[in-house]
Amino acid sequence: MKAIISTQYGSPDVLQFAEIAQPMPQADEVLIKVHAATVTPSDCAFRKADPFIIRLMYGLTKPRLAVPGVEFAGEIVAVGSAVTTFKAGDRVCGISPDRFGAQAEYLTLPISKPLTLMSPRQSYAEAVGIVDGAATALLFLRDVAKVQRGQRVLINGASGAVGAYAVQIAKYYGAHVTGVCSAANVELVRSLGADAVIDYTREDFAKSGQAYDVIFDAVGKRTYGQCQRALTPQGIYMTTVPTLGTAVALLRTARSRGKRAGFTTAGLKQNHANLDFLTELFEQGALRAVIDRCYPLAQVAEAHRYVETGRKKGNVIITVAA
Repeated sequence: MKAIISTQYGSPDVLQFAEIAQPMPQADEVLIKVHAATVTPSDCAFRKADPFIIRLMYGLTKPRLAVPGVEFAGEIVAVGSAVTTFKAGDRVCGISPDRFGAQAEYLTLPISKPLTLMSPRQSYAEAVGIVDGAATALLFLRDVAKVQRGQRVLINGASGAVGAYAVQIAKYYGAHVTGVCSAANVELVRSLGADAVIDYTREDFAKSGQAYDVIFDAVGKRTYGQCQRALTPQGIYMTTVPTLGTAVALLRTARSRGKRAGFTTAGLKQNHANLDFLTELFEQGALRAVIDRCYPLAQVAEAHRYVETGRKKGNVIITVAA
């Protein structure tokens, strides 16, 4: 089968389009023909091994997992002997959090991993886009912040792959949502349901005098210290980027009844129920995919270069099969 492989850390040039052996499903696995995958800032971080902790988890001198890619959407073409919950022909989307492999024509996945049936109304690109950004946003907003109706929620990076879905999910839970983005993306963020939009090139939300119950930095650009004064007395700051500063803020505020920091390893805490719920939101019209660009599998390196510009809106999709 055709796949992207990476046998060393480095620039996008380390990503090679190659022919490798097609995997076969074990008893508890399904074999999926991948139709769409994603390239995310996390994929870029894994490719570069930056931060360094990636080397400790996935290979000190070179990647332990040669085929990258975590989120996928496709069709099941075979099931293992012990699989009863899925069948060949099912259109599915899911996450391969600890073995990667989504940037290839075929992928095997244990059914214990996050996997769900797609909505009949979803395209493969829409399905994988929602799995990418919305699954992360859901865990931060619902499980960490426990967003309630009437709360004031600010999303920094509201036009990105996580932020665009965070706006929609916070609105679903009844929050008053302020999105922060560049001037070029103001109308997009408004169209996603934001009650207010701040152009960060003209105004610093942390110094505006406004207070928020939740500040969700979906792009990891602002620290707890910078945002602290913009939190309500019981407010929470969250970021998707686990820096040393984030760890210090988590420790300092862990027992606080007032302003605190929050974080979750969203990619490792996903499950079937979360993906089912997001599919239901799509069916209800409460959640829509936000897709910036699509690249064919052979151009994954170009997709990485674009993601690293920091200018993408929503998801960058890899089309693997027609």
